[in-house]
Amino acid sequence: MKFKYAMVGAAVLLMSSLAQAGVSKAPWGKTADGKAVEIFTVSDADLTVRITTFGARVVSIEAPDKNGKKADVVLGYDNVAGYEGDTSTYFGAIVGRYGNRIAKGTFSIDGKTYHVPLNNHGNALHGGPAGFSSKVWTGKEIPDGVEMSLVSPDGDMGFPGTLTVHVSYTVVGKSLHIKYAATTTKPTVVNLTNHSYFNLAGDGKGNILGTVLMIPADRYTPVDATQIPTGVLAPVAGTPFDFRKPTAIGARINDANEQLKIGSGYDHNWVLNGSGNGLHVAAEAYDPASGRTLTVRTTQPGVQFYAGNFLDGTKTGKFGVTYQKNAGFCLETQHFPDSPNEPKFPSTLLKPGEVMLSETVFTFGVK
Repeated sequence: MKFKYAMVGAAVLLMSSLAQAGVSKAPWGKTADGKAVEIFTVSDADLTVRITTFGARVVSIEAPDKNGKKADVVLGYDNVAGYEGDTSTYFGAIVGRYGNRIAKGTFSIDGKTYHVPLNNHGNALHGGPAGFSSKVWTGKEIPDGVEMSLVSPDGDMGFPGTLTVHVSYTVVGKSLHIKYAATTTKPTVVNLTNHSYFNLAGDGKGNILGTVLMIPADRYTPVDATQIPTGVLAPVAGTPFDFRKPTAIGARINDANEQLKIGSGYDHNWVLNGSGNGLHVAAEAYDPASGRTLTVRTTQPGVQFYAGNFLDGTKTGKFGVTYQKNAGFCLETQHFPDSPNEPKFPSTLLKPGEVMLSETVFTFGVK
């Protein structure tokens, strides 16, 4: 499967809707080098979402539990300094140009080789050490939400072409819609995703090992010792990676399995069954204690399920909470890791005159 392309204007990111989510913005401090940062609040009767221009990050999502009590269900920080001082978790950020890993930071397009600075076990992760998560984006209010824009110059982190990116966040009822669009001046590779960490019990309410998860995928992409896919699409059947039936995250996370050992738990890409059919389910999660549910739908072919294995108690986030291992989980909808070096994987190549489009919807509920 390749990206869906279309020639579109800026209006592609605007959502036609009768919903009337309130939108406001406010100053939110400055970066260490003096760049002003803003925060937007988008709210309706069901959800309240805050998004900052630093890294185009989701700072908070307040969603009701089975008793109607709202709580923040994503991990993060109280201020810009917290995010800027953390170069390892990517809490809530839009990561790119290439979300996930590129082997040895090296790829080729039309016979020319490009190099991205290495920042993860000899590989390039989430666009390199100065990726999109560390940039101050431009935010503007749109109906029911906010649009974040960024221009990444030719050669930024080694990637070719000037890349113009628009990401819209809109709240409609119980759903947060994220739409991505990107154009380039030279052939390049693009893989954009949101890196929010969820705890459906509420931020700081223990670990997520009791959260019940379903991923509709018959296959996943095993990795080598540096977490680069081997190129094999392996069956999940008979392995701890089989989440086709709802299963607690912690049920098998400590099984004697080489892939789990490599990732210190789950940190892998699943090959979604519904790929190629527009919006399709990427995952469903349920917290039995609060009753909160989360359904993720996407146009992307894969989802990286990460169980927060590398959180280690050294990060203190919102509410003064120290984030221990498994304090949150990520469901990063995406093209596959290292796709530029795996011709059999869905292509991430974007050419001039094309528009890369994708959409992911996070829907919150209770049961």
